[in-house]
Amino acid sequence: MSTINTVPPIADRLRRGDVFEPECRSRQVMRHVTSSWGVLILIALQDGTMRFSTLRRRVSGVSERMLAQTLRWLEEDRLVVRRSYDVVPPHTDYTLTALGREAAEKVAALADWIETRMPEIDAGR
Repeated sequence: MSTINTVPPIADRLRRGDVFEPECRSRQVMRHVTSSWGVLILIALQDGTMRFSTLRRRVSGVSERMLAQTLRWLEEDRLVVRRSYDVVPPHTDYTLTALGREAAEKVAALADWIETRMPEIDAGR
């Protein structure tokens, strides 16, 4: 009688990460991408490069501090590129990387599903 091993080999887990492990880096990236502000920022940047102030207006309700922190996380995760221009007044803009565009497509699909299903979700309340 053979047993089926449902746990991937250690080499695969090390290469891919294990989102169920508390210290796994992929869990941290998931937290950044799927946070309320992370999702909205990624979706907003699908429309193209935006300045900080434009992004803040687009993502209504986010504080300046939280927007800056979330953008910093997304930049560290290589999902967003930040460009600063040495002009007066200072000019900084943000653009999705190729990875960021891919992540934005995924979270936009989830957001679209939620919006589409809101009548059913609300009916249960």
